[in-house]
Amino acid sequence: MSARRVALLTAGGLAPCLSSAVGGLIQRYTEVDPSIELIAYTDGYDGLLRGNSIEVTPEVRAGAARLHDFGGSPIGNSRVKLTNVDDCVKRGLVQPGQDPLKVAADQLTRDGVDVLHTIGGDDTNTTAADLAAYLHTNDYELIVVGLPKTIDNDIFPIKQSLGAWTAAEQGSIFAQNVIAEHSAGPRALIVHEVMGRGCGYLTAETARAYRTWLDSQEWLPGIGLDRAQWDVHAIYIPEMDIDIAAETARLHKIMDDLGNVNIFLSEGAGVGRILEELEAAGESVPRDPFGHVRLDKVNPGQWFGHQFADSLDAAKTQVFKSGYFARSAAANAEDLRLIKTCTDAAVDCALSGVGGVIGQDEDADDVLRAIEFDRIRGGKPFDIDQPWFTELLADIGQPKGANISG
Repeated sequence: MSARRVALLTAGGLAPCLSSAVGGLIQRYTEVDPSIELIAYTDGYDGLLRGNSIEVTPEVRAGAARLHDFGGSPIGNSRVKLTNVDDCVKRGLVQPGQDPLKVAADQLTRDGVDVLHTIGGDDTNTTAADLAAYLHTNDYELIVVGLPKTIDNDIFPIKQSLGAWTAAEQGSIFAQNVIAEHSAGPRALIVHEVMGRGCGYLTAETARAYRTWLDSQEWLPGIGLDRAQWDVHAIYIPEMDIDIAAETARLHKIMDDLGNVNIFLSEGAGVGRILEELEAAGESVPRDPFGHVRLDKVNPGQWFGHQFADSLDAAKTQVFKSGYFARSAAANAEDLRLIKTCTDAAVDCALSGVGGVIGQDEDADDVLRAIEFDRIRGGKPFDIDQPWFTELLADIGQPKGANISG
C-alpha cells in the first residue's frame, strides 16, 4: 500500500499507554518512511467530527521519544460513539439530521487520510469498525488499525491490553500510602476502590502487586509495625459472588484481632445490588453515551463501606479510589516493551493494507496479529480459577465464592 497521510486518535478513558503509543507510532513511521504525512485528531472522535487536527511536524518527529515519559494523552481524549446520533447532536458535534458516520467520513476524505490508527478500548475500536464499514460501503477505502487500551484488560480475544500492567503497579503504590491510614485511629475500615466495571483483573493484579511489596519490606511487630495490619484482608470483584453475612463474620474477627480491616474492591463488584436499591427507591441510573452505568455516580466503594461499617463496629470508615492516579501514569518498563511491539506491528500492518486491532490473539495461540474488528468486544471476565489468584485468596483466608462471570 502507498500511504500518503496517516491519522492518529486516542479515545475513551485514560490508560498508561496512550502517550507512549502515540510516540511509538510516530517513531515507527519516521523510521520506515519519513515522507508519510502524519496528523492527529485532537480529543478523539470529538476532534474528528469537528475537523480539529494537528500536524506532526519534523520537530515533533525528532522529539517523539519524550512521549514515553508521560501519562495521559498528548492529543486528548473523549468518549464519543459515532452511532449514537442523539448524543452527538446533544453535544454539538453534528447538526440535527446529520449522520455522524458520514460527517466523520467526509472529514477523513477532506483530509486525504489513507490510514487511521485508533488507540482505545473495545468501544473505541468497535466505533472505528463502524466507521471503516461505512467508508467501504461508500467506496472510500480506509485502512483502520487499532491498538488495545484498557486498564481492565477485558477485551476479547486479546491476551494483554496496553497499560494494564502499569495501572496495577500504580494502584499498589497508591495503596502503600493510603493503607497507612489504619494507624490514624482504632478499628479502622479502609476500602481501596480500584477501577474495573465488569472485570476484576485490575483489582486482583493490584492486590498481587501490593502484596509483593509487602513481602519485600522488613517489619517490626514489637513497635506496632505489623505486616498483618498492612495486608489485604478481602478482595471483591465482579466475577465472584459475595456472601455478605459470611464475610462480615470473617472480617469482624480480623477487626477484633488486628484493630483494622483493609478491603480491595473492584468498582463493578456488587453493582447489580446497588442498582436494584436505586431502582426500588425510584431513582434514575445515570449512564454514559455507550450505555454503561456511571460508576462515579453510583459510588460502589461508599456502598460497601456502609455495608460493613456498623457490622464490624468500625470507628472510622475511609474509601480511597486509586483509579485516576493509576490510569494517568506513564507506562512502566513492562508496558513499554509491549507498546513497542504493538506499535511496530500496527505500522507494518497498515502499510500492508491489513486492518484490525493489534494484539495477542488468544484464539490463535497468542500470536500477535491484526485481529478482525468483528471479533473485538469488551466484557472479558477475569479468570478467578487461575492458580495464583486461588492461592492469593487462600493466603488471606477468603473463600473464593461462586464464579458468576458466565
